Amino acid sequence: MRGSSHVGSPDKSAPCDQSQNTDSHDSHRSNTAAGITVVGLGPGDASLLPPRAADAIASADSIVGYTTYIRLIPEALLVGKTIIETGMTGEVARCERAVAEAVSGKETVVVSSGDPGVYGMAGLVIEILEKQNRLETVPCQVIPGISAATAAAALLGAPLTHDFAVISLSDLLTPWETIAKRLDCAAQADFVIVLYNPRSKRRQDHLPNALEIVRRYRLPTTPVGLVREAFRPGEETKQYTLSTVDVDAVDMLSILIIGNSATRMAGPMMLTPRGYAGKYALG
Repeated sequence: MRGSSHVGSPDKSAPCDQSQNTDSHDSHRSNTAAGITVVGLGPGDASLLPPRAADAIASADSIVGYTTYIRLIPEALLVGKTIIETGMTGEVARCERAVAEAVSGKETVVVSSGDPGVYGMAGLVIEILEKQNRLETVPCQVIPGISAATAAAALLGAPLTHDFAVISLSDLLTPWETIAKRLDCAAQADFVIVLYNPRSKRRQDHLPNALEIVRRYRLPTTPVGLVREAFRPGEETKQYTLSTVDVDAVDMLSILIIGNSATRMAGPMMLTPRGYAGKYALG
């Protein structure tokens, strides 16, 4: 794959190491710990890859990431790198491997889609460095990217131009009771609500339950925007009201944005006014 030899692994959570020996990288490796850079790739379109993230990848020895996200990186940036990838739920294994790579003297990049600090790998990398007492010896930096929330918002119009809350419906790491409480508080406080991980094959009921919580505080006509595969092949956007959301159209590749009491449709675009019209003469 992409100029590197591939060594398969039957364990999806175990890091898969693809290496291509290049003197240019081997010559500066030593026993001195190198750094870890956690980068956000943005939504997936190469034109939206942050330049600083691209520079970090280009100068790294090892690239660590979820297999799907590794495939979002332009091929030219991966030539000559050691590629370490895992499948779904392999986050801990790959971040521990990233730390090991850095400790061995290899400049290491950990990739996340979107922004690495928004449900990404930045927090886990720092936790592992902290647990291993390496925060002072392994330099770590985080390079932001365009988040899934803001990418979806851009495709819908301007639904996030006032206060909003971002909530994941995945209960893999957070109990549903906690998620439901956060939904209730956000809906009651009239935040625009962005739902990550809204529906999976295992979690069929979470999205209907979440929408029911929000309906306690919002009008049935509240605009709701759905974006799938933002800025990737197969991109889709759909507009609903809170009473007409098609739950079956939502999956793990989707972002759902639920408007607040002021959100409206401005032609084909979803708009949450910032409040300028109440203070200034517009037009």
